[in-house]
Formats: sequence, structure tokens, C-alpha cells
Amino acid sequence: MANPLGPAAWGEVPLLIDTSAWSRAHHPLVRERWSESLLAGRLRLSPAVRLEILLSARGGEDFDLLAEMLGALRAAPLTATIAGAAQAAMRTLAHRSAGSQRLPVVDYLVAAAAQETGAAVIHYDRDYGTLAEVMVFDSVWLAPPGSLP
Repeated sequence: MANPLGPAAWGEVPLLIDTSAWSRAHHPLVRERWSESLLAGRLRLSPAVRLEILLSARGGEDFDLLAEMLGALRAAPLTATIAGAAQAAMRTLAHRSAGSQRLPVVDYLVAAAAQETGAAVIHYDRDYGTLAEVMVFDSVWLAPPGSLP
């Protein structure tokens, strides 16, 4: 289920973080709500997103700082069951129309983890709306589409 209404619609369930949300969490429009969710222990991080974020480190010190910050977040699972659910969603989209399954693999894994755990995905990425059509999880926009850089 897609929800483009932004921070007021974040709900109360755990939120699996997509890299698109992480990279915009400092923005003044969402920073306070992000901090509240962090302090409430609602934010979760998939190992796949953790690796994406760490890939952005500019050097060793930056890597270590990022790893320490990310270590404060609860981990979301990444299991064979989750990988299987991601593959099933990819298959469904591939059969829907040629090429429609060509979404980032990490997005499939995050959506599948949300489906498995009953969490929502917080993001700033239209791909989660597509995935929410073929999987059972809440797709929560960090802020309304187009409102953040």
C-alpha cells in the first residue's frame, strides 16, 4: 500500500530504512520526525541498505563513523525466506510486463523484509509503490514526492 503523504503519515509500526530516506533524513522538513522515530526505536536497517550506505564513505575515517552511526539502529533480518519473497515479487513483475522487474535488488530485499516482519518501508523512491502492488507491506514516503532534493 503506497502512502505519499509524508511525515504525518509515518504511522506507528517499525520502519525499514531505504537509502533514499537515509540520505535525506537531515532535511529540515523531516529531521524532527526522523529523530523522534529514531529515539522511539522504530527505525530498522537491512544489512543490504547498511552496505549501500557504507559504500558512500569517502575514506576510512568516514567509513568508521558511518558504521558506528548505523550500529545504533536495530537490524532488520535478511534470511533465505526474505530472499525468496524478493524473488517471487521479481517474478510477478517480470510476468506483468517485460522489464518491469528491473528495480534495484536492495529495494526488493527491503520490501520483502518489511513484508516478513510486518514493518513499513520509509523511502523517497517511487519503486516502493511498484513493489507494494505485488507484496504486502506499507510503503511510506519520507516526505511528499518532489518536495525534497
